[in-house]
Amino acid sequence: MSIKKLEEIVKTVQNQKSKRLVVAFANDIHTLEAVNTAYKLGFIEPILVGDEKNIKELANQKNIDISKYKIIQESNDMNAARKAVELIRNGDADVLMKGTVTSDKYAKAILDKERGIMPPKGVLSHVTVIEIPTYHKLLLVSDVAIIPTPTLDQKVAMANYLIRVAHKLGIEKPKIAVIAPSEQVLPAIPSCAEAAILSKMGDRNQIKGALIDGPMALDVAIDKESVEIKKIESSVAGDADCLLFPCIESANTFFKACTKIARGELAANVMGASAPAILTSRGDSSLTKTYSIALACLMAEK
Repeated sequence: MSIKKLEEIVKTVQNQKSKRLVVAFANDIHTLEAVNTAYKLGFIEPILVGDEKNIKELANQKNIDISKYKIIQESNDMNAARKAVELIRNGDADVLMKGTVTSDKYAKAILDKERGIMPPKGVLSHVTVIEIPTYHKLLLVSDVAIIPTPTLDQKVAMANYLIRVAHKLGIEKPKIAVIAPSEQVLPAIPSCAEAAILSKMGDRNQIKGALIDGPMALDVAIDKESVEIKKIESSVAGDADCLLFPCIESANTFFKACTKIARGELAANVMGASAPAILTSRGDSSLTKTYSIALACLMAEK
């Protein structure tokens, strides 16, 4: 049975073995609140890398008891990111989380060829799981944060990451809509041409475990009435589980519209490293971060 709500991810990981979560530069109150919630719910064992004095001051402001947390002192954000990644690399932690270190430094630590946690020729990409009040199920989106203009090969990797997350959510055959400006195959528009290629790769099992269709305009991907009006025959149209966007501008705009205008909630992970990595915005709420921790713990389950 597939997971339909973000809260169900939390309930699922509560029934699994707790994961060792390491936070890179944990000098942030929303991060500490999320970590504390996840710890109290029993699905993580926290390791905080950052300025210990500042972390304790922030925790005291919110009456968060961190006496049982492991804290590794590091006042420099880049060094904190490196130390957190090192714990993952050495097998001393299961899940990586971004604190107040900037996204570029966080990614730099992950991608470091000598001390990072990327496999050879790996592709780092971002998957967002969004719960939107007006949509009938969870919607998986890629890539809103990492790859600006993905190549065809990167889109294949992005599709496979969407499939992996969908399978963990219990969606046996996820429906992936490859988004473009039009559902027509227009060779002059690269996103349309590459969407058609990805669709055919899905048909021929070069990308396995999903139903893939494209090019597909956004309305056709998620709105059944639009599908009927345009008379489109597709097993994906109007009922997509996953949206694979052609560029970061379109994906990022979509996901922010979902959360800020449509009042959606989300969980987000970075895929491609040797362990799940949580990359949320420094402005994200503690609830968003709690859901993201739960999703990472779900992905870390063998």
